[in-house]
Amino acid sequence: MEKQKIKITTIDLYNNERNEGMRCIKEIVTETAADFNELKIEYDVKELRYKGEKPDFNSDIFISSGGPGSPFEGEGSKWEKDYFETIEKIFTNNQNNPDKKKYIFFICHSFQMMARYFEFGRVSERHSKTFGVMPFSKTKEGKSDNLFDEMANPFYAADIRQYQVTELNTKVFNELNGKVLAYEVVDDADGIKPAIAAVRISNEIAGTQFHPEADAESMLYHFNQPERKKQVVDKYGEERYFEMIDILKKPDTIKLTRKTVIPNFLNQAIKELSKVLM
Repeated sequence: MEKQKIKITTIDLYNNERNEGMRCIKEIVTETAADFNELKIEYDVKELRYKGEKPDFNSDIFISSGGPGSPFEGEGSKWEKDYFETIEKIFTNNQNNPDKKKYIFFICHSFQMMARYFEFGRVSERHSKTFGVMPFSKTKEGKSDNLFDEMANPFYAADIRQYQVTELNTKVFNELNGKVLAYEVVDDADGIKPAIAAVRISNEIAGTQFHPEADAESMLYHFNQPERKKQVVDKYGEERYFEMIDILKKPDTIKLTRKTVIPNFLNQAIKELSKVLM
């Protein structure tokens, strides 16, 4: 008997910039697929931002990657139109086809693009760039969401960004039936409002401002780049730099985030899709 097929596509928004994110995403998909031997799980990548490769709507699950620069950089471009069209088609499909929904998870740059599309918050340049292993605080809704199962509060994740989503538009968000799952943790002494760090628009649509796919190896690679080390040391001090490296090595910080958030999203999606395929 032929195995039922589920197709997963990563929408690559790295614009050909060297990164560790795509490797990490592929590894997570491969590891998750190994738990579903009864299914044929296919995986592909569409380099939308760099090559203009439009995502195939025949896919069942989409992961939209991080990427460099401003989320407004491609404003009005063909790739941006194709990207927003993909979100529109997924959202509309899920409203009109309750028995054959599609899933999408947004990461960092994509999270900001997602916010622009749904208009649920203000997307703007952050007061300063973030780079490192940072704490995030779960909301009441986040504490009960399966994306963060067994994760501490606050939890740690890789945070690499120049832009942010703030000032939740509650009217729009309530109409979407959305939930804010987490906020960044900031120093109250700085008088800065924390950015929105994770949301769920529906059972099938979710995203994080941080990089849940990041593993210790990828972050250590970044930390060992002279310009990255200087960035962290200049902003936080050398003691904090080495503290972040120590955090990377702990099993209940970034390692736990890596093996929890996207794997949980994929597991739920695959299980729900497999019920439809039966």
